[in-house]
Amino acid sequence: MICSTNPATGAELARYDEHSDAHVELTLNAAAQAQRQWACRDIASRAAILPAIARLLRERREQYARLITLEMGKPLAEAQGEIEKCAWTCDHYAQHGPAYLANTPVSSNASDSYIAYDPLGVVLAIMPWNYPFWQFIRFLAPALVAGNGAILKHANNVPQCALALQQLMLDAGVPAGLVGVLLIDAGRVKAVIEDERIAAVTLTGSTAVGKLVAAQAGGVLKKQVLELGGSDPFIVLADADITTAAKTAVKARFGNTGQSCISSKRFIVEASVADAFVAAFTAATRELVMGDPLLPQTTIGPLARPSLVSDLHSQVERSVAAGASVLTGGAPVFGAGCFYPPTILDHVTPQMAVASEETFGPVAAVIRVQDAEQAIALANATEFGLGAALWSGDIARAHRLARQIEAGAVFINGLVASDARLPFGGIKQSGYGRELGAAGAREFTNTKTIWVGPAR
Repeated sequence: MICSTNPATGAELARYDEHSDAHVELTLNAAAQAQRQWACRDIASRAAILPAIARLLRERREQYARLITLEMGKPLAEAQGEIEKCAWTCDHYAQHGPAYLANTPVSSNASDSYIAYDPLGVVLAIMPWNYPFWQFIRFLAPALVAGNGAILKHANNVPQCALALQQLMLDAGVPAGLVGVLLIDAGRVKAVIEDERIAAVTLTGSTAVGKLVAAQAGGVLKKQVLELGGSDPFIVLADADITTAAKTAVKARFGNTGQSCISSKRFIVEASVADAFVAAFTAATRELVMGDPLLPQTTIGPLARPSLVSDLHSQVERSVAAGASVLTGGAPVFGAGCFYPPTILDHVTPQMAVASEETFGPVAAVIRVQDAEQAIALANATEFGLGAALWSGDIARAHRLARQIEAGAVFINGLVASDARLPFGGIKQSGYGRELGAAGAREFTNTKTIWVGPAR
């Protein structure tokens, strides 16, 4: 049984029987058949489906946003923004997807030689709950333009979002079967990965699950894209604009109630400006409003499930016991919902739990350093490598330092975010492969060389 539960109240919203083996078989067959026909269409024809998806996303924004908020607790305004971002991404790939995937001429004596980007087939998308529409759409939009089909295996706490996505595709005119949904337990995913009708796998999730899926897909030599955990640094150097950095830090850590792989988690600040930054950061954090995520004034909702609260509080308690100072928050809110207040810990050291482990919730760790060199070394002293923010008034130096940071993306004087125009992904234990941008459009394609010799 798969249950949908409101994390703000603990109330059950819906429950579904798992899809049977027969249903899985029908879904895979339908996707394989539909994808073969879809791949025969030209790129422009495939891209032409995306504006219809974008239009319905905007028309149904309130409906979908409310569903997101009810199932996983995201504040309603943020859920509305998630839907708009999905629509914008569809618009982007409708406009630019054909160019990203156009044949690339090869400079050689054979002037007609080129590189083509052929679809791989049906891709299994194993998606998380924290951005239940965005995580799927950011994969799906370029995958459809490339000629692929998709099977969505969503997190089991957002089954209504999964089914809404499937219906959205049908309503937009996506061929029946091309985008399927499976409501199955995690233990049944291996068989789907190994099925011959699945050509590749994309996963957004924890590093532990990523390793498992990589082993399963690698065992049958299937392509994977893995977007996994992160412990992103937010580096504030002495010459930074402290006021702007502190305001941005609040969004960077507490957006989506801190439940994001690319949330900034370790705030690495030069000692000479640390007091000023911490004061401004703490003051802005105290302005956040925790409560019912359906209310417009709420900026901090619940965590998605009770275990996230207990795990997060364990990290806070262990760090405080090791010497960290609590500036705000620091204890769960007991009651029906899964609430944890925005928390800032100061005087954190690299060995403490909130610095050495990924924190998935509204807890910020402030680490004070002596200089930029120490800041970069500490930023890199992690098993993760997803994103990083670097704040400095010296842009030339910031560019040099950015190249030293071990991450898939470095944002100078800005908020780390995914953007349809930019490739997104990580290194080290944060995964491999890229989504979005031209690189993401080509991830699930066969980069095929077509060499043309002289006619005889």
